[in-house]
Amino acid sequence: MTEPLDVAKLQRRLAEFAAARNWQPYHTPKNLVAALSVEASELVEIFQWLTPEESARVMSDPDTAHRVTDEVADVLAYLLQLCQVLGIDPLAALDAKIDRNERRFPI
Repeated sequence: MTEPLDVAKLQRRLAEFAAARNWQPYHTPKNLVAALSVEASELVEIFQWLTPEESARVMSDPDTAHRVTDEVADVLAYLLQLCQVLGIDPLAALDAKIDRNERRFPI
């Protein structure tokens, strides 16, 4: 049986992957943010000229769904690496941000 995934485990896998290839010197906050931006742009590119209706159906085409899934994974990978380098707990950061938004935008 496969062990459940969690953020810390994925961050360790990403760090081990980078370390095995001696990529740590390149994983500075500046470089990771730039890579995150590039990957987010690649995700945007898939949706750029779609109508709202087409974008809602994007996962129904297997080739496009694969591209979207890969780009989401790339965005998440760079975001998790950035959080690790900066010492940010991404789940705690999101939880705190939702709390602030609930106060900022009451029902």
